[in-house]
Amino acid sequence: MYVVYVVLTVVTALAAGAGAWMNLTHHPVPVAAAQQVQVPQSWMIPLGIAQGAGALGLLTGFVAPPIGLAAASGLVLYFLGAVIAHLRAGDRHYSAVLPALTLVTVTLAATVAYQLG
Repeated sequence: MYVVYVVLTVVTALAAGAGAWMNLTHHPVPVAAAQQVQVPQSWMIPLGIAQGAGALGLLTGFVAPPIGLAAASGLVLYFLGAVIAHLRAGDRHYSAVLPALTLVTVTLAATVAYQLG
C-alpha cells in the first residue's frame, strides 16, 4: 500500500503544481476555462495559490501525515468547486476537471488507507 500511496501522492503533487503554475502565469488553458465558466480573471492567482498549497501539502504529508490528509481533502474540494462552476455556467466540457477530480479523490483514498492501515 505504501508504494501506491507514494506514487499517487507524487503524481498528484506534480499535477497540482503544474496547475498552480498555469494559473499563476495566466496560461491560456486555465484562462479560457475560467472565461467559459464565468470565473473572474482576478481569481486566477488565488486559485493558483490554492493548488500550489495543495501540492506542497501533499508532499509535506510524507513527514507530517495530517497535513497530507488535509491537502488531499482540500484538493478534492477544489475540484468539486470546479465541477460546480461548470454546472453553474451550463458548461458540459469536463475534459480536464473530471480526470483531475478522479486523481485527487483516489489520492485521498490512498492517503486515508495508508494512514489508517
